[in-house]
Amino acid sequence: MMKTFIKTFKELSINELYDILRLRAEVFVVEQDCVYQDVDAKDQKALHLFISDADNIVAYTRMFDKGDYFEEASIGRVVVQENYRDKKLGHILIKESIKAINTHYNTSKITLSAQKHLKRFYESHNFKQVGKEYLEDGIPHIKMKI
Repeated sequence: MMKTFIKTFKELSINELYDILRLRAEVFVVEQDCVYQDVDAKDQKALHLFISDADNIVAYTRMFDKGDYFEEASIGRVVVQENYRDKKLGHILIKESIKAINTHYNTSKITLSAQKHLKRFYESHNFKQVGKEYLEDGIPHIKMKI
């Protein structure tokens, strides 16, 4: 049975934080073969949304209030463990992140920096590309807003 959680940094247990950082490294650093500074001193300001399957965190994203990352509220570090990608958890993450931003930050204006190959995925959640493609950590990205 999968459960969804939303927590501030201070509310995360040590094990939850460890599992989140492990998942992010597993996908963003190892799987995508991208050396970058994931632990960026921004997690402390973020709301953390994750989906757990029993004792394992299998999907995660973080959200920021306006001005903490972008001018608008934002979603970032959207990640799903490889073995769970056929379960549409990415869609759940985005839907729940949008709701959480509306509730916690009282805004519907959201920005994200999307890997270019995920453009259609984010468009399915009403995000629109703004500006041109750019490289972030060697990976093509686009800025998207809703």
